[in-house]
Amino acid sequence: MSGPELFSRPRRFGRGAALSLVFAGVLAAGAATGGLPGEEHGSAGQDDQLAAAHERPLPDPSEAAARAMADGTSPVKAAEEAVSRSGDRWAAVYSEGEYEEFEQSLDGEYTGVGLWVRRTAAGHLQVTKVRDGSPARDAGLRAGDRITAVDGRPVTGRPVTEVLGLLRGEHAGTSVEVGLRRGTRAWTQTLRRAALSTDPVTVTRLRGAGTLVKVGAFTKGAGAQVRRAVREAPAGGGLVLDLRGNGGGLVTEAVTAASAFLDGGLVATYDVRGRQRALHAERGGDTARPVVVLVDSGTMSAAELLTGALQDRGRAVVVGSRTFGKGSVQMPSRLPDGSVVELTVGHYRTPSGRTVDGRGITPDLEADATALERAETVLSGLGDPS
Repeated sequence: MSGPELFSRPRRFGRGAALSLVFAGVLAAGAATGGLPGEEHGSAGQDDQLAAAHERPLPDPSEAAARAMADGTSPVKAAEEAVSRSGDRWAAVYSEGEYEEFEQSLDGEYTGVGLWVRRTAAGHLQVTKVRDGSPARDAGLRAGDRITAVDGRPVTGRPVTEVLGLLRGEHAGTSVEVGLRRGTRAWTQTLRRAALSTDPVTVTRLRGAGTLVKVGAFTKGAGAQVRRAVREAPAGGGLVLDLRGNGGGLVTEAVTAASAFLDGGLVATYDVRGRQRALHAERGGDTARPVVVLVDSGTMSAAELLTGALQDRGRAVVVGSRTFGKGSVQMPSRLPDGSVVELTVGHYRTPSGRTVDGRGITPDLEADATALERAETVLSGLGDPS
């Protein structure tokens, strides 16, 4: 790993199962190109806790891993135990294979079978979407199918993120056995995992001249795609930026996306071990077109950074529900056996000084199931760009 890489991403649930995508990058003085997040209206709580944590000795996962290797025990397990004792709720330990998968995801690639799933009200794990050209599509799976087991292990009661981690595995070409049910039919399907590419940005025309830009994650190139979508949107029409379910990604991409709507200026500030820095948008963005940002509880990390910037700068109306609240900065370091540990080293703030971690961003207009319809109504009332 070259250079001081900082990460800020949703918390992992279970080994090998990362929640949504990730939030990472390299932070350099002057022009940050990496990952950060923060808190909101922070009562003296979290910042004081972080400062106090730096003042008292905390378990060192690297030292624990080195001692474990010398003793002939598991360095990953020792690092995980040290992380657990540290009280750092966003810290995590990744095997070498998991970390390689993470780096691939930032390139817009991942290993998997091409399924989107959700937990139904009845507790079933249901397929909501099947990716075209994926192993799952080739095997005939379709939306509405229920997953009952993975490699012989029942999925009942397991978190969705853990099941997704089991489906994805670590390497393309490996096989996974999936128990399925469709109506009264139950069967087992063996799927061979493949390297798949993500489609982080999709563009849809709305009623009138409006344009919907959906950003699923801030992987490499997503920011440029957002800028292109804004440039190519019909003249005289507003824009809905849909960040619902966006689990984060590269901060540099979120800043590039912010530059599509701002003519320079502050996007966020952040601290890394007490050192204050700032992120700025490039000049030349479209500052006249009406913009509505859609968010929900799945809007995290880099997506929250972008939302906070556009809201604070008065550039967009935010519609939806309170965001997740992931605003801390993680720095990874390599352990002796090649695995990686991430520890929290700081937080970010929106242009007005708000923090996000643990609190999220409150939308200007609350909306749930009808969020998109509300967004279109708001957009129509903002007037034509002039």
